Amino acid sequence: MSPRYSIGIDLGTTNTAIAFVDTTAVDEVAEAIPVADFPVPQVVAPGAVEPRSTFPSAVYVAAGHELPPDSLHLPWRAETRTVLGHFAREQGARVPTRTIHSSKSWLCHGGVSRTEPILPWQGPDEEAKCSPVEVARRILTHLREAWDHRHGSDARLEDQEITLCVPASFDAEARNLTVQAAQQAGLQHLHLLEEPQAALYSWIQSRGRAWRDELRVGDLVLVVDVGGGTTDFSLIAVTETDGALELRRVAVGEHILLGGDNMDLALAFDLRATLERERGTKLDFFQTIALTHQCRLAKERLLADDSLDAVPIALLGTGSGVIAGTVRTQLDRARVDALLLEGFFPHCTLADRPARPKRAGFREAGLPYASDAAVTRHLARFLGLHQELAAELLPDRAPGAPILPTALLFNGGVFHAPALRRRVVDVVAAWCCDANAPEPRVLPDPQLDLAVARGAAYVGLTRRGRGVRIRGGSARAYYVGFEAPAPAVPGAQPPVKLLCVVPYGMEEGTATPISGVPIDLCMWTGEPVEFRFFSSTTRRHDTPGTVLDLDPDAFDEHSPLETTIGESSPGTDGEAIEVDLQSHLTDIGVLHLDVVERTGRQQHRLEFNVRTPASPSPPGLSEKNK
Repeated sequence: MSPRYSIGIDLGTTNTAIAFVDTTAVDEVAEAIPVADFPVPQVVAPGAVEPRSTFPSAVYVAAGHELPPDSLHLPWRAETRTVLGHFAREQGARVPTRTIHSSKSWLCHGGVSRTEPILPWQGPDEEAKCSPVEVARRILTHLREAWDHRHGSDARLEDQEITLCVPASFDAEARNLTVQAAQQAGLQHLHLLEEPQAALYSWIQSRGRAWRDELRVGDLVLVVDVGGGTTDFSLIAVTETDGALELRRVAVGEHILLGGDNMDLALAFDLRATLERERGTKLDFFQTIALTHQCRLAKERLLADDSLDAVPIALLGTGSGVIAGTVRTQLDRARVDALLLEGFFPHCTLADRPARPKRAGFREAGLPYASDAAVTRHLARFLGLHQELAAELLPDRAPGAPILPTALLFNGGVFHAPALRRRVVDVVAAWCCDANAPEPRVLPDPQLDLAVARGAAYVGLTRRGRGVRIRGGSARAYYVGFEAPAPAVPGAQPPVKLLCVVPYGMEEGTATPISGVPIDLCMWTGEPVEFRFFSSTTRRHDTPGTVLDLDPDAFDEHSPLETTIGESSPGTDGEAIEVDLQSHLTDIGVLHLDVVERTGRQQHRLEFNVRTPASPSPPGLSEKNK
């Protein structure tokens, strides 16, 4: 029997949300598909559990007897030290060194070991730390237990059809780790969905039959998704087949670590500078972390409530008198609007690009935030990278005209601020005016915090033949690196070439052999070997087997793929055997890459090496990777 519920989960950087469709309540004839939210029960204060529409993606580990006994207990489980959700976020603003937040940003960071306990980053207490994958598992486990407590054993969450959302810019490695965390949390019937697509699904669901009157063939929808940790862009084209409207995701942006976290830091640094300039108050490292947490809470309150002009902020002092040493200030709406508008959404031209300042030879380890905070300049770059789509999707415009959207859809809690939405509209409208193109219309979705979860719940029904599907397949083309033959030259590395193994747009649930390769691939047996792994969001026409020169500026490099084939004989170094490759994009959106021996046809799966931090890759491959 098909699962009763279609569940949508938005595992967000800042907040997590869950929504569902009860398929037994869906009218088989009616156009509208009802989607309901699931308020998540969570600790909101010591000893108090309440359901809230969103579940902050925060984990707090209390120290010793810091909190009263039983104060963190949940209705379904006794808990003594670890708390997630609302109270974890609130307590984290007071004791930031024991709080994990923004773990999703670390989950996609290839420069650290994401399965090792590294969070909270720079936290002094090793006992309180856990891995980014473990944080995701804990959040999803809380959702599963809360759902099961409410619905009982007859409708356990693990038995339902679940659509879990990830950023469109997530690569195969980050997707696989997300699936790993979900499976460890007991979620099995799983599908992955890109967050911008989920936002558009939510808009379609909210409009019912009317969406077909509001979008027409030739429309190009730009989804601008600015969340807590990432900025995501997607272009979705409206096409027609046999008289029926179809939606096709035609482009996604690069992974940009830029979002609400950066805005919180900017507000905190601005307030810290004001305190030092006007009062002579200097904040230490831990006070600055606490100020950043409190700026996050204050910003969210200001963006959610137009009636507020300011939110007070209080920081514990460093002296012996706690009350006397408390540092008090406030975050006002004028400061938020000015700093976020001009710092993150400045006016710019379509020809502008993000600044790329010269980096220092040394930098502190941490998240690789975008070097330019201007979302609008990143948007201009995104449209420029996909200029070739203009002739294909917008044939009515003049040859050489830029690729510009006809409709805008906003997503992410940042856009609770009307001023930020208006600024993006104004910037894109100016680009359209310069190109003599019509100004884009805005597709309204009033539930920015819940849209992704609702859209994900809706998409479960489309797998049963209801509603409309957005087509698109893989948002990236993927490549493995190999060394080209070259004579030995002292001090020179052999050139590295790339072999396309997954084409852009490869559909989920399909596999393809890497055929027509103009080279013979060999692999060493009896010892682990690694393959450098690359991807591109812009190379739309490479086919499996295409061989390219490595241009570091044109491809993103990820953690290597590794495997071991066979066993070497004692006293030998193994031997090189000829192999073929086969790629498989599973039904849930996870990439598998298999090595097939030409003799014996044995098959070996390449797996991501996520156990050790990725280090800067040399221009060539090691001897055993040739």
